[in-house]
Amino acid sequence: MHLDVLDLRNFYYRTKLGRVAQRAIRDQLVDFWPAEESRGQTVAGFGFAVPLLRPYLGQARRVIALMPGQQGVMPWPQGLPNLSVLCEETLWPLETGSVDRLVLLHGLDTSDHPAEVLEECHRVLGPGGKVTFVVPNRSGLWARRDVTPFGYGRPYSSGQLEAQLLRHGFTPERHVAALFGPPSEKRFWLRSSGMWEKFGRQVFTSLAGGVFLAEASKMLQTPGGSAVKDMVRDPLRVLDAVNAPAGAKPVRSPAPSLLRIRSR
Repeated sequence: MHLDVLDLRNFYYRTKLGRVAQRAIRDQLVDFWPAEESRGQTVAGFGFAVPLLRPYLGQARRVIALMPGQQGVMPWPQGLPNLSVLCEETLWPLETGSVDRLVLLHGLDTSDHPAEVLEECHRVLGPGGKVTFVVPNRSGLWARRDVTPFGYGRPYSSGQLEAQLLRHGFTPERHVAALFGPPSEKRFWLRSSGMWEKFGRQVFTSLAGGVFLAEASKMLQTPGGSAVKDMVRDPLRVLDAVNAPAGAKPVRSPAPSLLRIRSR
């Protein structure tokens, strides 16, 4: 089930641990998608992705924050025209193929209908579009404690998520971990969080992180069925009318035969 938007806002914007988590995950996302590369693109987020979208505000052509009705919505960004939208979990107010970059935070793992959410992700992404899923790591510490939003919902292993993405028309590209420090409000862990993130990326595997980010691209399917060919029987018969004696009735050329397309 989706968490309440007020609880998510309070964690990410009003607690030190939430700000640490926000910074660590956002840094990894920007490594995937540098802000300057989003110029002229449409960037969207689903769930509670607003902590990750801010770097793209001054660069992207359009930024949209989709928040499911079960979670609730809040105005965002603060002090600027609102870009957040309340929507149905599996029916987003976006045109098909209109999104270049999509990120989900607390959008897939907390959904009761993950398959339908993935289908909607696939629908809104355009050709060459990419999506990044931020989910709790099944083997990490953050998924085992309910003091953060990552302790709720459905944790994943990288293999589980990649298998699910393949079933719904995505090609997994890469994944990285984040939140290598423990989910603790103690001053030592908060102050050393940056060191733990840097150390963890260099030394630990993705199994040690509290969450992992999985990037995937929209799989472009080749059209199926038989090829369509135009065929004309006895094409030279169109000259019969020219060679026919005066007063003879014209001979019509038979209509081209069409091959029916057999649907799969």
